[in-house]
Amino acid sequence: MKPVLFLSLSLGVLVVASSCSSDNSYSSPTTPTPAADVTIMIQGNRGNQSFSPEPATMRVGQSVAWRNADSVAHNATQDANRFATSNLGAGATSSPIAMNTAGTFTYHCTIHPGMIGTLVVQ
Repeated sequence: MKPVLFLSLSLGVLVVASSCSSDNSYSSPTTPTPAADVTIMIQGNRGNQSFSPEPATMRVGQSVAWRNADSVAHNATQDANRFATSNLGAGATSSPIAMNTAGTFTYHCTIHPGMIGTLVVQ
């Protein structure tokens, strides 16, 4: 009788141990950040050569993002405050910003105000 009890307890421990497994094959799904239609590279504190392409051109309805290719933090803020990225560390890319209005939009880095760029939305 004792062997049967021992076997039952062993199987119970086995079931509990297997349910506590660290297998991450069932991780929760994540929502990927959608890619922007246009990506502007931040090249550093170089005045009107800080952003590339300069000027950047896109169509109404497309989205734009800025990627920091420099080794220090930067951002892109439209001069009339219609759009702004967060501060982007080295290698970071901003969330896409939809441009739904045609026009020429000048922008700058608020950390380094001499960094200026132009976005033309047609």
